[in-house]
Order: sequence, then structure tokens, then C-alpha cells
Amino acid sequence: MARKAVCCGFSSLELLFMVLFLLMTGVSVGLITALAINLNSQTQETKEPIPSAKPSENPFLIGVGRADCTGPVGDIPMMGYANADQTAGGIHTRLFSRAFIVDDGSRRVVFVSAEIGMVSQRLRLEVLKELELKYGNLYRQDNVILSGTHTHSGLAGYFQYTLFMITSKGYLKSSTQPIVNGIVKSIDVAHNNMKPGRIFLNKGEIVDSNLNRSPHSYLNNPKEERERYKSNTDEQIVTLKFTDLDGDGMGIFSWFAVHPVSMNYTNRLVSSDNLGYASYLFEQEKNIGSLPGEGPFVAAFATSNSGDVSPNTRGPYCVNTGDKCDYLNSSCPIGGTKMCVAFGPGDDMFESTKIIGENIYRKAKELYSKAEQELQGSVHAAHQWVNMTDVTVQLNSTHSVRAVEGDPFWDGIRDSLLGAPSKDVEDCHNPKPILISTGEMNWPLPWHPAIVDVQIITVGSVAIVAVPGEATTMSGRRIREAVKQELEMHNSFTNTEVVITGLCNIYTHYITTFEEYQVQRYEGASTIYGPHTLSAYIQHFRGLAKAIVEGKVGELPKGPEPPFFSNVFPLLGEPPVDKVPENTTFGQVLEQVDSLYKVGEVVSVTFVAGNPRNSGDMRGKTFITVERFHNSSGTWEVIHTDASWETRFHWIKGSGGQSNATVEWHIPLSAASGTYRIRHFGHYKQRVVITPVITAYEGASDVFQVTKTLYSH
Repeated sequence: MARKAVCCGFSSLELLFMVLFLLMTGVSVGLITALAINLNSQTQETKEPIPSAKPSENPFLIGVGRADCTGPVGDIPMMGYANADQTAGGIHTRLFSRAFIVDDGSRRVVFVSAEIGMVSQRLRLEVLKELELKYGNLYRQDNVILSGTHTHSGLAGYFQYTLFMITSKGYLKSSTQPIVNGIVKSIDVAHNNMKPGRIFLNKGEIVDSNLNRSPHSYLNNPKEERERYKSNTDEQIVTLKFTDLDGDGMGIFSWFAVHPVSMNYTNRLVSSDNLGYASYLFEQEKNIGSLPGEGPFVAAFATSNSGDVSPNTRGPYCVNTGDKCDYLNSSCPIGGTKMCVAFGPGDDMFESTKIIGENIYRKAKELYSKAEQELQGSVHAAHQWVNMTDVTVQLNSTHSVRAVEGDPFWDGIRDSLLGAPSKDVEDCHNPKPILISTGEMNWPLPWHPAIVDVQIITVGSVAIVAVPGEATTMSGRRIREAVKQELEMHNSFTNTEVVITGLCNIYTHYITTFEEYQVQRYEGASTIYGPHTLSAYIQHFRGLAKAIVEGKVGELPKGPEPPFFSNVFPLLGEPPVDKVPENTTFGQVLEQVDSLYKVGEVVSVTFVAGNPRNSGDMRGKTFITVERFHNSSGTWEVIHTDASWETRFHWIKGSGGQSNATVEWHIPLSAASGTYRIRHFGHYKQRVVITPVITAYEGASDVFQVTKTLYSH
């Protein structure tokens, strides 16, 4: 018997199924929609958090800036390993100066981190002179800190004291001027981009990225003091996050105690080393679509109390035997100290640079994204010039400390050629044996500085101590503790974060504790103002901190001004006339690229080249480009320059004025498939009658293909 239709020819059971179907469809659509929204929220790029608290009614004015400070990348000695034979021969990465300006409405401070070995007195004086010409008394010796990252793969030649000039081939204007101009330009950019903004503090720890290279000296510090710390290095990283009032990022400034010596003494390529790679990664992430050195976001990574801290986490080994070096004197049974080299964490210096730089970058990125502690209040600056050869340190007794260095092996030769040091100097520096009493030598110029800068700037609750040398781990801890105690004696400073910044304003070698000095390892032997050097600095930093909290900075004695020597001189001649092999021209390819590469491989091409010194000021320019062809527009796009991590520009100096340039492109796995070429730019010098003539040239490789698949060549 047929069922009776209820409506429109459908039975009641059929209507029930239809209703259930519609209900299930609605539920399914709702679930799918919710799932899609959830997945979308997970895959979207994490945006910078906008702080929930309202900005201060009187926000800081903030400016950030960056500028190229790379000098001539050929023939110039590198600064750091004190090896005159280690001269520049190309570029691994370019060097940049990064400037941060903070103004509270009544006072202004400037902090500059330049990717150079250290700031010399001559460099600082030249920068301050240029700033005075541009800005009057706005930027002065008291409110401007200049710091070097301490890369050992930067260029030398910017010192005015004899000892430094010996290993730098004198005072080289061609090397000094690009650094001066780069620092000043970075300040110009920051000055012109100032806007109301906010600053946030955060800190954390980075492990497996630094190693104490003088543990024997560290162990000479008091046991009760060592037991207060879990490590013989400082693993803390401190970051300052700079944003505008809308929460958009402007920059980051970070401090971490590590030597930028992942690129070792065999390197001939100008490089910003591990701290520079951290800056590179952060800026490339924030300045999307920009080439290195371009874009508004500025990321500076400065070193801290890293005097005895190495990035070579595998430790020192004898390169000729593979055995560990002697623990006490870092030497090998065969070959001595020259055969003792520290390694790691990578298999070569490029990989080690990458690993340490990535470790620093990743932690800084995490701290930046989570920074919530906002700095508020005022900014302050205090500065003095101090004659370190005439400092009375309040200990059990008083004495003067004068600058010398020593080694007992050469005492007899020293006495016969240069004369013995005075008894005052020997007594002052005991137990250090004195090879050359550089503090008592003034020909042709003083061998060491006597007048040094001591300086502190504060931004809210953060105090930045500008140390004019390389403080060891424990020395830095004592400085931080002393400054913090002095600042917090008054209610104007609470929960103060004291940051040590090394290699500032003038270079005075190392600063060890009194106990470390007694061991006379490298750091102690290179502490030039004697065993109480640290105490002298702490005494003066305490005085600056006290003047800040008591509002008496204006009453601080200015101190004796440092000299600006007019009779500095170069020890490196002008580059010769450039020549080419027979039947070739400048820019011509000598060794051509292959036709096909896959990602992960290395493209290499060699050109007939001129001496890079003949290119003059190449700041903001490039010796090479890697370019990709766009079929749709028929144009070439520059995707890499000599500032890129992926490229290496090797200048190979030949004989008779001839030279080559080999360009490498280490193709990243992210490279797009397509058609590419490599170009090289340079200048060569000719002589017309007696007049030198500089002419630009360029060359290009054949086009080649890059693919992500495993084609055979």
C-alpha cells in the first residue's frame, strides 16, 4: 500500500530526512568556517605586539640611522690581530655604522655602533669636529658615545699613536675618512628621522655561543666572588626595542659579550663577523624587499665585557698535531703559540660566523617580540677626560700608574737599544716584565695614549657605560655593580640595568682585575696602565654616576683635552698604475661561469681587475652585483651586492700592477629558478705623462640558469 503524501508529494519520513540534511549542512559549514579562521590565524605572519599601556605623556624623541663605512678593500692592513701581513683582499660583507638618538625634551644622547675594530682617539676627534661644523654644540664629547663592534676583519690606519701605527702602516687618510664619513652620515640620518617614540627593555641568555679563553686567569679571582656567578662568561643579552607611538618598529640595540673573531687571522676579506651577521639577519627580516644596508629599520649589536671571551666554542687546538694546547700558556710542543688556534662551532670560519650570528639574532628576535618593560623618565650624559698616567687610586696606599707593556725574553735587547724603563714604571707594573716602556716613549709620536675618555649615558633606568678598552668578564661585572650601587643610592634610579659597552671612544687595550693581572696571560699583559687599572676606571665611573644622580654633571672637571697630532704620517705608498695581461681589457672575464647551477652550489667567475684602492670612496656602492632576468619586462633585477652574505668578492693581487677579481655567489636554497648573471665594477689607474688618470670599468659574466631540481650539467 502506498504511503500517503504529506506535502508537495513528500512523505513525513522524507521531510524528516530533508530537515536533518539541512541541519547537518549548516553545522558542517559552521565547523569548516571556524577551522579556516583558526588555520588562517596560525599561518599569518606574527606582527609586532602593540603595547597595551598608553604611551607616556612626554615620549622620547627617537632617531635611528645607518650608513656604509667600508673603506678601501685592497692592500690596507686589517685591525685586530696586529698582523701587518694580513691585508684586505676583498669583501665578505660591508661594514656599517648605526646611530641611535634619544631626546627627552631637554637633553639628548647619541649612541653609535660602528662595524670596525675599535674607536680610536683620532677617529673620535675627527667625528666630533665634523659634527660641530654641522650642528654646533648639539652633539658633543659628553653626549655622543662611539663604539666599535670589534670585528677583526675591518680596516686599520685610523690611529695617531706610534704602537698602533706600526701594525697599521701608519695613519691612512683613505681608510680613516670613510669611517668618519660613515659615522657622521649615520648620525645625520638618525637626526633627520627623529619622531616621538617608545623604548622597551628586555634581557635573556644565550648559551653555547661564548667561551672564556683565559680560564686560568679567571680562577685567580676570589672564590666567593666566582661563586656568585654560574659561568666564567656573561651569557646575558640585553636588548632595547625602539618603536614609534603606533608600535611600529624603528630599531633594536643589543649587547652581548663575545669577541667577533669567528673570522680568523687567515681571513683577507672585509667582514662584520658574527655580531654583524646578527645585524644583517635582523635588518633583512624587517626591511623586506630591501638590499643589505637599505631600509628604515636599524639593528645594532654591540659587544660588552668580552675581553676574555671567544666565540670559538671548541676551544684551542694545535693545528699541526690536533692535540689540545697547553692550558696555562696556550702553546703547542711544536710551533709554540703560533700553532695554537681556537676553532668552532663550525667546520670553517664562515660557518662559525653564521652559527654564532644566528644564535645571537634568534634570541634578540625573541626578546624583541616579547619586550614589555618600557623605559620612561630622563636622559643624562656625563663625561670626563682623564690622564691615566697621573691617577691616584684609593687603595691601601696611593701610587701613580703609567702606561707600559712587557715580556722578559727581550729585556737585554731592550736595554741596549731603547734603554731600561724607569724604576717607577717597573714598581708600578709589578709583576709584569717590561719589554718596551711605551708609556715613556714619545718618538716619533707618543706610543700610547695617556688621556682617555670615561663616559656614562642613561636612558630612563638603563645606564650605558662606555669602556675605552676590552674589559674581561669579571672586570665588567665589577664595573656594572659599582655603577649600579652609585646610581641607586638616590631614589631617582631603581631597578637600574647597567650595560657595559666596550671599545668606546679610545682604545686602551685590556682591562683585567687585579687578580687576573697577576697571572700575566695575554689580557693581563696587555693591561697597559698597571694592575690597578680597573680600580682607576671604577673610581671615575662612580664619580660620573654620582654626578648624574646628584644633578651635578655641570660641575664635573672637564679634564685635560686629548692631543690632535698634525704630524701623523702614512707608511703605505700610493697604489701603482694598473696593468692588464696581453690581449685583455679591464673587466674582461678570464674564467667563465657554467651554464647551469642548482641551489646550494657556488657560482664563480674571474675578471681582469684594477686595484680597489683606485676606486676611491665606494661607500654606498658595490663592486659586484648578482642579477636576475625578468622575462615579462625584459629587465635585470639586482638581487645581491657585495654587502650580501651570499656573495664574496676576492681581489687577487698579482705582479707588475696586474690583478684579478673573483666573484663567488653561494646560491641560497631560497633562490628562484631563472636566468642570472654576475657583474663586476671597478676603476683602474693610468698615468698620462705625469698625471694619474682614474677610469671606471665594468664586466659581466655569461648568463646562466639556476634550478631547484637535480639536473646533471
